[in-house]
Amino acid sequence: MAEAKIQKRNTYTIYDDEGIGTVQIADEVVAIIAGLAATEVDGVASMAGNITNELVSKLGMKNLSKGVKVDVLDGVVCVDLALNLKYGYEIPATCKNVQEKVKTAIENMTGLEVSDVNVAIAGVNMEQTK
Repeated sequence: MAEAKIQKRNTYTIYDDEGIGTVQIADEVVAIIAGLAATEVDGVASMAGNITNELVSKLGMKNLSKGVKVDVLDGVVCVDLALNLKYGYEIPATCKNVQEKVKTAIENMTGLEVSDVNVAIAGVNMEQTK
């Protein structure tokens, strides 16, 4: 039963050793790595998601891959991110830091090559003063 669920996901073989076996990684795992790396950058408030993701997060369930789209083709990854930035941070510099951090994280953790990290700014979070 559990194996049927695994088969429905897109998985990619990242290691194949005839004597021991193979290591496969799901595209959702790559998306989670990208989302976590992006939110660690100073100036990023949160990942932006669609309305379903926003409702789920309000219920307390975290979706770590929201706002991330990953395409893997022949071991090469293309990542699309939708971010909410904090007000007062330089957008081009923050986006460049996000691109570098996401690329490094995916390449180091999975061994896959990252060709593109595309960043879309979905919003700017304004801090309310009291």
